[in-house]
Amino acid sequence: MTDHDPLIERTIIGRPVVVRREVTRTGASAGWWVAVLVAVVAIASLVFLFDRPPSDAQLQAAQDQGRAQAAVDAAAVQAQTAAQSAQISASTASANAADSQSQASRAAAENAGARASRAAQDAATNASDTASDENPR
Repeated sequence: MTDHDPLIERTIIGRPVVVRREVTRTGASAGWWVAVLVAVVAIASLVFLFDRPPSDAQLQAAQDQGRAQAAVDAAAVQAQTAAQSAQISASTASANAADSQSQASRAAAENAGARASRAAQDAATNASDTASDENPR
């Protein structure tokens, strides 16, 4: 048999071994120097980006964008004004239609009253004529 037989389980009991290591690092500040250098480059690039004046193309693009926004705002205001005007026209037309209908109903009632009055007068006249024809004096 060999010492490395996988079917045999062996347990070795012994004292634990303590290993002490001393690590001395030199140049630990190099990482800080790299971080400072990156920060300085970032700040310098931001100053460069924000300090220089905009180019003519950028100014023209900003003006065009402002004009386009003003046109959109003006169109929205015109649409709102047109909608309000249409609503006022519709309510005015509705009021005019109701007034016309009221006047037509009133005129029809007056005409009907006048016809009824004439019919009553004609009936009274016919009745008196008939009564006078039957009883001559």
